Amino acid sequence: MPNMCMTKLPMPEQDPKVRARNFEEVSYGYTEEMAIEEAQRCLNCKHMPCVSGCPVNVQIPKFISLIAQGKFADACSAIKETSALPAVCGRVCPQETQCEAKCVRGIKGEPVAIGRLERFAADWDMKNGKHEIEKPVSNGHKVAVIGAGPAGLTCAGDLAKKGYDVTIFEAFHKAGGVLVYGIPEFRLPKAIVQKEVEGLEKMGVKVMTNMVIGKVLSIDELVNDMGFEAVFVGSGAGLPMFMGIEGEDLVGVSSANEFLTRINLMKAYLDEYDTPIRKGKSVAVVGGGNVAMDAARSAMRLGAEHVYIIYRRSEAELPARKEEVHHAKEEGIEFVLQTNPVKILGDENGNVRAIECIKMELGEPDASGRRRPIPVEGSNYEIPVDTVIMSLGTSPNPLIRTTTKGLEANKHGCLIADENMATTREGVYAGGDAVTGAATVILAMGAGKTAAASIDEYIQNKK
Repeated sequence: MPNMCMTKLPMPEQDPKVRARNFEEVSYGYTEEMAIEEAQRCLNCKHMPCVSGCPVNVQIPKFISLIAQGKFADACSAIKETSALPAVCGRVCPQETQCEAKCVRGIKGEPVAIGRLERFAADWDMKNGKHEIEKPVSNGHKVAVIGAGPAGLTCAGDLAKKGYDVTIFEAFHKAGGVLVYGIPEFRLPKAIVQKEVEGLEKMGVKVMTNMVIGKVLSIDELVNDMGFEAVFVGSGAGLPMFMGIEGEDLVGVSSANEFLTRINLMKAYLDEYDTPIRKGKSVAVVGGGNVAMDAARSAMRLGAEHVYIIYRRSEAELPARKEEVHHAKEEGIEFVLQTNPVKILGDENGNVRAIECIKMELGEPDASGRRRPIPVEGSNYEIPVDTVIMSLGTSPNPLIRTTTKGLEANKHGCLIADENMATTREGVYAGGDAVTGAATVILAMGAGKTAAASIDEYIQNKK
């Protein structure tokens, strides 16, 4: 009999007051008994609407049914048929707007906790499963992947399964892309990402770090000198945006991208690492997305007494996941909504002392569907802060496109690619944030899968 409880089984997590001062993972995950109980809420719909909401086509009812039967290893295997990073996706995917948004149980109650069950199956397998990965038989073809983020790792994994000799070229000193430099430890433990990378290496994927393509090597050299028959560009979007307001050059102003990279990749939150970072006592984070939530919650964990999220629209328009907003509020983050910065004020030494803001009111919806914020004349006021973190989005670094002939980009600096992820240069494919601009992990993974299939077809047709 199905479990007809109208609500998801809550997942155990750290007390907010405790976790707000540490970088340990917030949620503990389901126990075996809890996972089985929640899995029994699934109705195993024959038309499987949830699968249509998954960018990598995970067979959701199949793996949930296996969990309900206590077949946890089989459940993880079912997920891995189409997803290369289940432990990651179970933690950071916006299931509420994808698979869970399509769940029939969500019509009259809460949807099945698909993300929590995916995380459980992946974590159980990491702890208890047999990880005997066989290296596929080589097909004699070489492919280069630029970027070891979600798109690159997925593309490399799918190609390796088909027997391709795949080499990933990563600019940083560690593979993982945004999974290691962008998402904090308390949301995604880096040991999990490392295990996923190690799994690819066991399949024969070679990972070369500290390789800035466009500087150390060019795409031309990869193809003409090193014998790679196709190239996938999954270099992400790591170039931060700023507002262009007065005071952004003051000491104490940084991008969320830099702030989080110093914390996550360079371990600035650990005493044994001598990583320079601004540990403000009163911090303003400008923006309302998941990255803004990560920056604000990280600032709190570094010792801030007051952390403000400044966002120009209302809470209803916040682009961040509801779970992240909920967790931030629990941890004491203060939301200053319908407010926009106009100036950052400094002291006599050039350090941030306050941020001047103006109140906003919401007008008609703009092209994004969100109501357009309009300044309220004469409503300016100051918030005393010593640190400002700008979380306004990112765009792709121009290095690759400016050093590669025939590789075209749009006005936003994103590479142009068709539905098969083929760029304007033959044999070069691209996907993820390098094409879309900053988006989600799972969408980047979907692009990596599509690109792998297209690259396989391209090389096989050249024989």
